[in-house]
Amino acid sequence: MEYPEKLQEIVQLFEHLPDEEKRESLVSYSLTTKNFEPKDGEKFDLEDVRKDEECADTVGVFLQVDGKGRSHFRMTLGPQVQTLTKAMAAILCKGLEGVTPNAVMELASDFVPKIVGAQLVRVRSQTTYYILSRMKGICKVWSDRKRASSTSSS
Repeated sequence: MEYPEKLQEIVQLFEHLPDEEKRESLVSYSLTTKNFEPKDGEKFDLEDVRKDEECADTVGVFLQVDGKGRSHFRMTLGPQVQTLTKAMAAILCKGLEGVTPNAVMELASDFVPKIVGAQLVRVRSQTTYYILSRMKGICKVWSDRKRASSTSSS
């Protein structure tokens, strides 16, 4: 399966690690989430901040689509958000940087077990896919609004 280039690099990094090293690498990624928070003065096309039933705290997903149609994601994560969710937020923000919203929506989720390992996927299945589903959702809303505005201006 072919993934966006930056995500492919991350998948390749994790893919062949033993489970213990995968967990250590996930913890390291979870510590980088501050790098993906909105910066002062940043403007976004869409902001989706909420607490869902399947998450321990509030998660904010922020989407900016530049003039070339590329996505730029930012995240805010409440203090109770689990380490695995934080790690996936950092991995996906980094791995999907510059990818079109359509490519995000069409992205197969089969890379997730390659990153987190089959056992963590089984134990924490909702958590492992949560951030990806939120990112796909905000891209869908953006895409639907863009389509609606282009048909109404025609």
